Amino acid sequence: MGPDHRGDGVTPVAVSAPLPPWLAQPLAEALRHQRGHAMLVHGPSGVGQFEFALALAQAWLCESPLDLQACGECASCRLLQSRTHPDFCLLIPEALRESLGWAGESETRDADSKKAKPSRELKVEAVREAIVWSHKTSSRGRAKVIVIHPAQAMNAISANALLKTLEEPPEGVRLVLSASDPELLLPTIRSRCQRWALALPPAEQSLGWLQAQGVEGADVLLAAAGGRPMDAAALAADGVDAGAWSAVPAAVARGDTRPLAGWPVPRVVDTLHKLCHDAMLVALGASPRYFPEASVPAGAHLAMLSAWAKNLTRTARHDEHPWNAPLLIESLVLEGARAWPPAANARQKRFATLNTR
Repeated sequence: MGPDHRGDGVTPVAVSAPLPPWLAQPLAEALRHQRGHAMLVHGPSGVGQFEFALALAQAWLCESPLDLQACGECASCRLLQSRTHPDFCLLIPEALRESLGWAGESETRDADSKKAKPSRELKVEAVREAIVWSHKTSSRGRAKVIVIHPAQAMNAISANALLKTLEEPPEGVRLVLSASDPELLLPTIRSRCQRWALALPPAEQSLGWLQAQGVEGADVLLAAAGGRPMDAAALAADGVDAGAWSAVPAAVARGDTRPLAGWPVPRVVDTLHKLCHDAMLVALGASPRYFPEASVPAGAHLAMLSAWAKNLTRTARHDEHPWNAPLLIESLVLEGARAWPPAANARQKRFATLNTR
């Protein structure tokens, strides 16, 4: 699928939504200190690199900027908000378009008809199409902006195709690349960009934002997401509430896969990895990081947890493989359950009963 740089008549996406509060100051500083034509925005996943990149693009294209920032009211801002700006080009993998709100109705129908698994890579054809687009005259005369998210989705061929444009872009063209880990990019890509780091916000600020979004049990889900607020919001949007998350450790210790039913394999593997990490901490006398302390059964065998962690790591490398999901999940859960002796399971069952009362 090529880059999205024309309108499709669908409902506007969240470009116009208020920027998360922890990104406001970094955005103002980035606009004030921006130099050159290419910026590499990086930081932990779930901190808002994509939203930050869109805000940069809107500010650069705005026709009535206020202190360098987008006014949100001019014709250019409205065009970008409605996804019809002729001078904006977005490169994202097919697999992310729907989750990020950029899958048009026609694209969804095409994907359904093809029944092909959406690609997680940014293919060279899309990059080359964006490069051709960048050489065309700006429609509104202010600038042209290409946003690439996530930049690490470019394979070696795609990245090499972009190098010349990064080094010598057409006049008026700016690029924003976002990445969770810039070290995954080619050194030649990194060296041609101004780097801008985003940090995780304080827990209090994240909790306030999540609660304002109507997320219940925000403290549990924020811990589940490793302190990444937008990942916590994604968990809530997918129907994972605090109760469901807290029920996972005891269920896995019993070999029960029901709390994980319907979850995609990558999320299950990530969740089990987090549980294994927390079980190791509890076994060593420390507090868990991702799950509520009372929910993690004590008494697990470290050696068996270590072996489970290695298998989970191997599985994570191939989590997009066309597994038989129920069988894979059952196998991983049963392997984890063997780390807890029956006595620990009995104690956890009594705790669950009392907690229910």
